[in-house]
Amino acid sequence: MKDGTAFLNDNARRIAETMIRDAERLRVAVTTGPLGETLIDAGAKAQGGIEAGLRMAKASMGGLGTVSALLDRGSEKWPYTIEVRSSQPVLACLGAQYAGWNLSADGYFAMGSGPARALARVEPLYETLSYRDTATSAVLILETGSPPPPAVVEKVAKATGQPADKLTFLYAPTQSLAGTVQIVARSLEVALHKANDLKFPLDNIVDGIAAAPLPAPHPDFLTAMGRTNDAIIYGGSVQLFVRGPAEAARELAERLPSHTSRDHGKPFKEIFKQFKGDFYAIDPLLFSPARAIVTAIDSGETFRAGRIDVEMLERSLG
Repeated sequence: MKDGTAFLNDNARRIAETMIRDAERLRVAVTTGPLGETLIDAGAKAQGGIEAGLRMAKASMGGLGTVSALLDRGSEKWPYTIEVRSSQPVLACLGAQYAGWNLSADGYFAMGSGPARALARVEPLYETLSYRDTATSAVLILETGSPPPPAVVEKVAKATGQPADKLTFLYAPTQSLAGTVQIVARSLEVALHKANDLKFPLDNIVDGIAAAPLPAPHPDFLTAMGRTNDAIIYGGSVQLFVRGPAEAARELAERLPSHTSRDHGKPFKEIFKQFKGDFYAIDPLLFSPARAIVTAIDSGETFRAGRIDVEMLERSLG
């Protein structure tokens, strides 16, 4: 629904404009592509950094999430934590942040996330979301080390109904500091996505907060990808506030943690190799935080399940 409370692309565009204004301080590079599109390099050729990653994450949520870098003094080895919260978590996480748009052309491949997806509505996920954006510009976040080629820009323009010069692409590779931040900032999003997979009524999820440790970036793509996934799968925590029967909240809490997946128990890099690099062969229920708390606001009851797996974090994060 677009009722004046949520304008995903308009919000994201304002965040992108702050990145353009603060480009030197953020160490990002802003250029105009061959079709007139705005390109913000937050960690490919540009150095970027943690603040650039935080703003990427906020833009990816269409401005409906608060993303913070915190120091967890209770964690000796991985105290740097990325915390995400939203009072419109379904729209912020599934309507915008989820990396569900496969963009490929001429040997280029990137997963697209962010509010431009809400304009394109090319994913089956939008059959469950009633929100429709009518913005006159679009913002897309890409997990890649290269800007999108003209063929991809044209594809996005056609799908969103926006001319190329109204498109903004924020991009950073997984190996970069900004890329690491914006991926770990998906700890709430993966919980929402799994709740949807578990057929929990999305309209009953009214608020949420999640956090995961920030791992060190790594120059090797597989290692970097493994660390960012493991930070959430073995080190992430989420609390959701839901309406409806307490028993439904209890069941969600019990089924939400990552340990309920058949593929749980190995570093993600090993799991990825086990399935010969086929991301879609991995059990989708693995992608969720290690620990879940679900509060049933109608009854005031809270249910807890899962745990932080320090041993697995040691193996992956170092």
